[in-house]
Amino acid sequence: MEWLVGILSNVTGRPVVDKTGLTGYYDWVLEWTPDAVGATPAVPGQPVAGASDERSAPPITTALQEQLGLRLEVGKGPVELVVIDEVRRPSAN
Repeated sequence: MEWLVGILSNVTGRPVVDKTGLTGYYDWVLEWTPDAVGATPAVPGQPVAGASDERSAPPITTALQEQLGLRLEVGKGPVELVVIDEVRRPSAN
């Protein structure tokens, strides 16, 4: 699930948190059509991961629920941040 959460975070452009409690490895196939939002490939010049060539595939949220029985829910929660208070050039030794 950790790998799937990483992919979903890239596809949606938002943090995704795994609350399934599932562990282990799973074999699955997910066919979906990228929406206009979140359709940017994770690697420029590469196809969007999981995108189907057929435009009959559903959007990612529908595909997750219909094909894997998973649901993305919008919520609020803590997010790890890095705060930089100050930046200085290194001094010459």
